[in-house]
Amino acid sequence: MLKIVNLLIATLLTISFAEVAQAEPTKSLSLTVVVNGIRNKTGEICMRVYNSEKGFPDNAKSEVKSGCTKITGNSIKQVFSGLKPGNYAVAVVDDQNGDHKLNKDFFGIPKEGFGISKNPTVSISTGTPKFNNASFKLDKNTTINIFLKYSLDP
Repeated sequence: MLKIVNLLIATLLTISFAEVAQAEPTKSLSLTVVVNGIRNKTGEICMRVYNSEKGFPDNAKSEVKSGCTKITGNSIKQVFSGLKPGNYAVAVVDDQNGDHKLNKDFFGIPKEGFGISKNPTVSISTGTPKFNNASFKLDKNTTINIFLKYSLDP
């Protein structure tokens, strides 16, 4: 009888601990990106969302979300859903030739409009922004504004 009681207690404790040990499901968040300052009337605005410095800001294979939207005015909005809490950065291109990437000249200077989350300075002296200079914490549904640049900053 004592063995049965001990077995019953052990079973109940195991079940109780198993319930406590189960992790909460990770909540799914959305990121709304508003792109302002679009100069062109045709083409697409293409965005890439990154969750690490790997490939940021121009490698299409390391993004976690991406999408292109036809230009319909001087501002557009795109929502990316299903993101986990964490740090993210966004790169934007005013894609005028349909290749879904930022075209640059021989010296690496952009030939199309571009933007980066947190709108960092992009100049010859600063170079391409790093992930940590463009990243933001996503811990709730968030909206960010990115302003397109059509030349390097002075």
